[in-house]
Amino acid sequence: MTDTAIDKIAQRTPARVARKVRGLSDRAIAWLFVGPTIFLLLAINIFPLIWTIYLSFTNFRANRPNREVEWVGLRNYERILTDSDIWLNMQATAHFLFWTIFFQVLIGFALAYLINKKFRGNDLWTTIIVLPMMLSPAVVGNFWTFLYQPQIGLFNYIVAFFIGADPSSFEMIGSVTLAPWAIVIVDTWMWTPFVMLICLAGLRSIPDYIYEAAEIDRASKWRQFWTITVPMVLPFLMLAVLFRGIENFKMFDLVVQLTGGGPGSITELASINLKREAFEKWRTGYSSAYAIILFVTVFGLASIYVKALNKVKER
Repeated sequence: MTDTAIDKIAQRTPARVARKVRGLSDRAIAWLFVGPTIFLLLAINIFPLIWTIYLSFTNFRANRPNREVEWVGLRNYERILTDSDIWLNMQATAHFLFWTIFFQVLIGFALAYLINKKFRGNDLWTTIIVLPMMLSPAVVGNFWTFLYQPQIGLFNYIVAFFIGADPSSFEMIGSVTLAPWAIVIVDTWMWTPFVMLICLAGLRSIPDYIYEAAEIDRASKWRQFWTITVPMVLPFLMLAVLFRGIENFKMFDLVVQLTGGGPGSITELASINLKREAFEKWRTGYSSAYAIILFVTVFGLASIYVKALNKVKER
């Protein structure tokens, strides 16, 4: 049946087109099929990037499209790099980035190390631990907003039980001091399983004969951990840091659901500030320059980090 359909298509193909197709090389035919996809990717990714770069040198405002657009050169970049509020947003982003990655790597590796030890209920516990990362950030944000409520939230009662304080005496998402840690806790709870799975893959890729040889040499468990386990899992750990670092640098939805950038602007990450500049203040040219700076920052740091990762893998 398939051959018949192909024969019918071949018969209906104009002779002129058929001759041209027969004369094409395999490479040309491959480009004929791949070309539309590449064109689509260029239209979706490359063109918006080029257009954003162009807008970053202008004073264009999307809510005033008929207004004459002026070329302002590097003025937008200069204003961003000398704005103290922008640097405060970057500090908030760096605080969130550092502590979430630190706790996720630490807890994720510890969980992976425990789960790698075969025990009864291993698969069940793995499934339970992985559940948070399956949830939508919007659902997680609403869920934890309820848990953080000082009057009825379970989180305050658990903390109060251990420190002996009144549950309503502190507010996680309403306190300038505690709000940054509130989003760190939620992101750590949600994405630690992701790091755990990557570390678990690294632990299970270590051949058993290496540990057997170490035991023959009378190496202690502690020495085996530092000389075998850590060096061989390190590339996987660095890969997890790379993934989580890129994702957390552009974190938006979870923070908006939890704190909305508040109280004040203490948890206003760079992505939230960018959204406000672009779609609340409608400073399109200015926000385009802001986006380019963030893109260059992430791309540059990721490139340096990937080079370091490749060196670790080559050892």
